Amino acid sequence: MATVKIFISHQKQDSSAALRVQSYMKNSHDIDCYLDVIDPDLRRGEEIADHLRNELSKCSHLLAIVSEATKLSWWVPWEIGVATEKDFPLATFGTNVALPEYLMKWPYLKSQSDLTKYAQTVSEMSRETRLLDGVSNESFNTATASVGRSSTRRFYQSLRSKLGQ
Repeated sequence: MATVKIFISHQKQDSSAALRVQSYMKNSHDIDCYLDVIDPDLRRGEEIADHLRNELSKCSHLLAIVSEATKLSWWVPWEIGVATEKDFPLATFGTNVALPEYLMKWPYLKSQSDLTKYAQTVSEMSRETRLLDGVSNESFNTATASVGRSSTRRFYQSLRSKLGQ
């Protein structure tokens, strides 16, 4: 499934959890992910922001790994904001963490079973978007942009239904 790519946003302390999610998505569901491990040569905030914006432009979804450590991150909320502006389908994944109100807007995953439901929804919506638009894989990103908010809303409705939210 080359046309879907999930940007995994996380705080540095949650790198091992983010790597496990990335591995699970690829190995169990054949979904590519970009894990925002910043190049150590990028020093200035502007360089990091440009790098992250560039990587986000190659993705279709954002999954934020959340924990108590996320409260210490400036970048996770920034990445969520950029993805929101791009109307990416968003979700959060974490256990035993009280989410701030603004994160309650999106589906929340708490287990590997929830990750499976998320992956299924990502795959289903990707197929649906391509079928509805009658487009080839090469023009999938352009078609996704044109379908826009209704596709993202359908993603949320479908995932929330599967999660019982």
